[in-house]
Amino acid sequence: MRELTELIDVEDPAWPELRETVNGGRVPIEVLPPDSDLARASLLQLQVTAGSYLGAVVLHSGGLLIDHGWVRVFGSPEGESEGSLPSLARVNRFPEPYDSAWHPAAGLVVAHDVLNGVFALNGGNPAEAGCPGAPGDIIYFAPDTLRWESLGIRHSAWLTWLVSGALDEFYADLRWPGWQDDARALSGDQGVSLFPPLWSAEAHQNISATSRRTVPMTELLGIARDTCRQLDGTDPGLLG
Repeated sequence: MRELTELIDVEDPAWPELRETVNGGRVPIEVLPPDSDLARASLLQLQVTAGSYLGAVVLHSGGLLIDHGWVRVFGSPEGESEGSLPSLARVNRFPEPYDSAWHPAAGLVVAHDVLNGVFALNGGNPAEAGCPGAPGDIIYFAPDTLRWESLGIRHSAWLTWLVSGALDEFYADLRWPGWQDDARALSGDQGVSLFPPLWSAEAHQNISATSRRTVPMTELLGIARDTCRQLDGTDPGLLG
């Protein structure tokens, strides 16, 4: 176990580089203010340094709202409460106080999108955990297929990709006219429920024809997990 000072006091902290990347992003990005105590406790539990992009986000931000809030990257937010963006610690159910024996069963959930898509860091044995790709890859639980898929990139490259403008292509078939206003209107713990659901043939044919309503993100994630179990008996694991 590394002490907190070892994790924070590094020769090459990642935050200045990451902040420059965010400031140069091609999509709207909001950096939320961090809670210092929560940030330090989360960094200690993660055992990652401030020299990594993951450590920098946790230590120096309350989270990142990317592309009008369509993607929410979790950090250590101030005043965490109902309606606010949850913390990385809350989403992943960090123990309190610090527990050196704890680690995510399959991976660490690092972001959600408004459709209940889940980005996670594959942190375990892929074959054992049922996650695609290699340990350290960013994987994505796709709401239109209800399957995990590997993006084939590491966390730092993934954050750079998020702000590069690539989301237009990634979500090309999952966005409707006016999605920007809908995303901005959501609170940090809400998502968009579509009917027919995204994984249905009807939604695939015409996303604009679906009806949409705002629901708690926990409800969306619970429905996705239950649907996976009902359709093929597969449990996708913790979605946050």
